[in-house]
Amino acid sequence: MRERVRGRQPALHQHRVAEHFVKDKRQNRLERTHIDRIVATYRDRTEAERYSRRVSLQEIAAKHEYNLNISRYVSTAQEEEEIDLGAVHEQLVTLEREIVAATKRHNAFLIELGLPPLPIGDSTS
Repeated sequence: MRERVRGRQPALHQHRVAEHFVKDKRQNRLERTHIDRIVATYRDRTEAERYSRRVSLQEIAAKHEYNLNISRYVSTAQEEEEIDLGAVHEQLVTLEREIVAATKRHNAFLIELGLPPLPIGDSTS
């Protein structure tokens, strides 16, 4: 929404409300809390990460060639959780050892029954 306030440069206040609604049978709907948040954010010109941002007309013109697509101004990207590859590797090694031990116990029963044992571990390495 475009604003003109004395002493301020004209700007657009972009809101991304795509995640703030209730899915209904045929049509999504905004609840009172959603509407209140939209109105308060616009009225107070507040910026909220992944929700709203005040964008100057210069930025719209220079960086985005007048494209008003909200995703250009309000990012919804969330930082991915960092994965400790060393810990994951250790878990996999532990699981592999447990599988080998369980297979050996199982094979003892198979041999006792006169059946062929299962292969143990990775046969490709």
